[in-house]
Amino acid sequence: MKILVRGTNWIGDSVMSVPAMKLLRATFPDASITLATKSWAEGIFRDADFIDEILVLEAGGHSPKAIRSQAGQLRKGGFDAALIFTNSFGSALVARAAGIPKRYGYAGEGRGILLTKAFPKPDWRSEKHEVFYYLELARSAAEELGGKPAGSDPDVSIAVSETRREEARRMLASKGIDSSAPLIAFGAGSQNSLAKRWMPEKFAAVADALSEELGSQAVLLGSKEDQASSAEVSNAMKSQAFDLTGETALAEAVAVVAESDIMISNDMGLAHVASAVGTPAVTVFGPTNHLTTAPWGGTVVREPVECSPCMLRECPIDHRCMTRVTPEMVIESALAEIRKK
Repeated sequence: MKILVRGTNWIGDSVMSVPAMKLLRATFPDASITLATKSWAEGIFRDADFIDEILVLEAGGHSPKAIRSQAGQLRKGGFDAALIFTNSFGSALVARAAGIPKRYGYAGEGRGILLTKAFPKPDWRSEKHEVFYYLELARSAAEELGGKPAGSDPDVSIAVSETRREEARRMLASKGIDSSAPLIAFGAGSQNSLAKRWMPEKFAAVADALSEELGSQAVLLGSKEDQASSAEVSNAMKSQAFDLTGETALAEAVAVVAESDIMISNDMGLAHVASAVGTPAVTVFGPTNHLTTAPWGGTVVREPVECSPCMLRECPIDHRCMTRVTPEMVIESALAEIRKK
C-alpha cells in the first residue's frame, strides 16, 4: 500500500504532526509512506525513519495552475490513500484531482465532497494539545484502511544524523564559538505575529545573566524575516552574541539547535524543533494558547492575564501578556532545565 501524507504549512505544526506519522508507520509497517510538503520541511524530516520519501510540491497556492501541477505530481506516485493534515479546500482538491482512491481529512471549507471520508473536527481541539488533533486524524484514517492502530504516548522526536551534527559543530567553530562552553540558542523573532514577540532587551538580559552564571554563549537563530529582532537583542547585550539569523538553511538551524544545550525563544517553529531533537525548550507565551501549541515536553513561561489567549497578531492595548513576563522568570526556568541535564 502506498500512502500519501499531505504535510502541514508551518514548522511547529510539522513537528506536532510527527506522532501521527509514527502511528501510520507502526500500523502499516510494510506500507510506503510519502510526505508531500513544502521545500523547507525537508530540513526537518531529512533523517526521519518513519517516512520513505519526501515529495516537495512544486507550485504553491491554490490557483488552477498550482492545483493542476500538484495533482500531476501526485498522480505519478500511484498512491492508494491520502491523509491530508491541512484543512484547506485546495489541498483536498489536489488529492481528488490526482485520482487517489481513498482520501481522508477533517471536514470544513465545504471539502467533504472531495474526501472519501471527512471526519468531524474534535470538540476538544481548543483544550488538548495539537499533537492529539493530528493523532486522531491518523488513527481514524488508519482504521478506515483496515489497520488496528495501537495507543502510545505521543513521540515528537526527530533524528538528526551525526553527519549533520558534525557540520553544525564545524560551522559554529568557524564563527568563533567555543565548543567547551554551554551553548544557548535564542529565537527572538516570530514571522507571523508581532504580538508573540517578547521584548529584545529582555532576551538580552537573559543572555547576559546566563553568560555570567554559566559562562555560556548565545547564538541567535531565525529566518531572514527575524533579522531585525535578533539585531535588537544583539545590540542590547553586554556579552558577545553570535548572530546566525537568516544565515542558515532550516536543515542547518535544526542541527545547530540539536547541538545547543537549551533553546530560549518566543512561540516559534524552532522551539518545537528543539523539543523534537532533544534540546530543552523554554518558550515565552502570551497571545497564543499554550495548552494546545506549546512545544511538546517543553517549559512555558507566561504571565496569565484576562485577555490571553487572544490569538491576535498585534496587540490593540498594552501587550501586558508579554511585558509582564520578566527576565528573572525565564532565567529561573532556563537554569532549572540546564541543571536537569
